[in-house]
Amino acid sequence: MKKKNALLLLSALLIGSLAAGCGTGNGGNSASSAPSASPAPSSEGGAGSGGSSNVIKIATQSPLSGAQSLEGDGIKLGAQLAVQDRAEAFQQLGFEIQLFPQDDQADPKIGVSNAEMLISDPDVYAVIGHYNTGVAIPSSVKYEEGKLAMVSPANTGVELTEANRKSVNRLVARNDQIAPAAAKYAKDKLGAATVYLAHDKTSYGQGLTDEVRKAFKDLGVSEVGYEGVTAGEKDYSAIVNQLVAKKPDLVFFGGMYAEMGIIAKQAREKGFTGKFMGGEGLESADMYKIAGPAAEGIVYATVVSDIRSEEQGKQWVEKFKEAFNKEPGAFSPFAYDATLVALNGIEKAIQENGGKKPTREQVMNAIRAASEFSGLFTKVTFDEKGDNKHSQVYIYQYGKEKAEFLGEAGK
Repeated sequence: MKKKNALLLLSALLIGSLAAGCGTGNGGNSASSAPSASPAPSSEGGAGSGGSSNVIKIATQSPLSGAQSLEGDGIKLGAQLAVQDRAEAFQQLGFEIQLFPQDDQADPKIGVSNAEMLISDPDVYAVIGHYNTGVAIPSSVKYEEGKLAMVSPANTGVELTEANRKSVNRLVARNDQIAPAAAKYAKDKLGAATVYLAHDKTSYGQGLTDEVRKAFKDLGVSEVGYEGVTAGEKDYSAIVNQLVAKKPDLVFFGGMYAEMGIIAKQAREKGFTGKFMGGEGLESADMYKIAGPAAEGIVYATVVSDIRSEEQGKQWVEKFKEAFNKEPGAFSPFAYDATLVALNGIEKAIQENGGKKPTREQVMNAIRAASEFSGLFTKVTFDEKGDNKHSQVYIYQYGKEKAEFLGEAGK
């Protein structure tokens, strides 16, 4: 599978997820390819289970309950599959790796509380998460204090890595990469000369919209409105009335599929004929349940590619379905690769420590040092901030029944 195009994730069929890794919220190495072993022990225990000298826990932080649990569970299961695949190799080194999933409920306070608990457990060596940028940022402060490495499979908010924390890494593109690509596509391919900008007031949504706002200005696209909405409401008549009155060619919404679905549905019912666009927060099969026919034609720029277009990706999807009896989430493949990155760093730290259990700081440094690491779906080389130099941006559009992969942005 061509690594460049394999950047990851599920397109159309996988669209059932992705609800935005970038999330809202209140707010040369090579992967050791151990054979797919029988499912590894998946520890669901509490922090008090730490202390075993041969136990190494990989935690996940994502919403496992509430409105975004579908996507959060996809992250957990992607990580779990990677742990299962690498269990035998670690057993040969004398260690037992366990998955230690945590429900951050898409809530910054819960995320921080969980982070403090994870730091207090000496067997936790890495965190795969979060789903929401608004949860990841405050939690990352705690990870840094505890020298606990975090590898994000989903967060796109620029601020996450701008703090230059050694413990914080991510596989996906940032909003300031996504925004220019989205704006250029909107102008060149969608013919947008005027745009109305809206967001959900979250770190992810407003951050993406503000970056897009700058990109549209540079491209000479006229802005006819800029407004924030409150996530979770059921009636967006106030903003819909503005769209009907101002008639922009394009509405760009920085936020999640739930709000976009309602806005699109209500706008179409009032006769609005312009186009809708957003980021990866708009990706979910539930878009059709919420927007109905109004979902068709909505375009979004995302960090995930169509993994089913390659045989290796198809095989992985079948393996996932066999293991968990469900389709992968859009970020499940990213979570899988993020976990491989973390486990590769842990393995290197063990080797550098003479085969003994390393310190968290040793693991943190080994993970950050990842260079040309070959995951199953993407290559990973972290820069000095923890951003992946190989991240890319893709474009999708909702058809009548599913989202259709249009290709890499800019091509």
